[in-house]
Amino acid sequence: MTKKKEFSKKSNIDFRFMSFFFRIRDRFHPPQNKIEKAKIKAGDIVLDYGCGPGSYTLAAVDVVGSSGKVIAVDINPLAIKKVKEKATKKALNNIETIITDCETDINAESIDVIICYDVLHDIEEKDCILNEFYRLLKRNSRLSVDDHHMKEEEIISLISDTELFELEEINRKICNFKKKS
Repeated sequence: MTKKKEFSKKSNIDFRFMSFFFRIRDRFHPPQNKIEKAKIKAGDIVLDYGCGPGSYTLAAVDVVGSSGKVIAVDINPLAIKKVKEKATKKALNNIETIITDCETDINAESIDVIICYDVLHDIEEKDCILNEFYRLLKRNSRLSVDDHHMKEEEIISLISDTELFELEEINRKICNFKKKS
């Protein structure tokens, strides 16, 4: 499933540079380390918002297994293309992709965990996306956020001030929020 929408995105050169940097990053900081802190379980439905070239998408799909699913979401069509190529190469049929800058058209309360890593600082319409995250998450589900471009206090304040989520825990710079009922 791919949703087409008009939006502003980074250039293809920026995306390729970012992808190169992420390959280096992933060697020193394996994506699995962050995924563990998100407490994803086998069978979960996970949304990777701002998936980029798919580092966290692939790490999450390893955890959810064949009974789960990962939905990779990004504003950049090249990101979605890269994720699809990786999924095809690894014969993974439980990865879906969506191109959007906010709304996903996914059914309400259908996601177990949303991961939003290294992208929050770049989101123009933060209220829009936090409302979308709230709409998507099931009751007692989790929003896992990390962004090295922002201070931990900024992340906590930004998300908690919406009164949609409450901080559940901080696990080595990963902020896990619980959806408020």
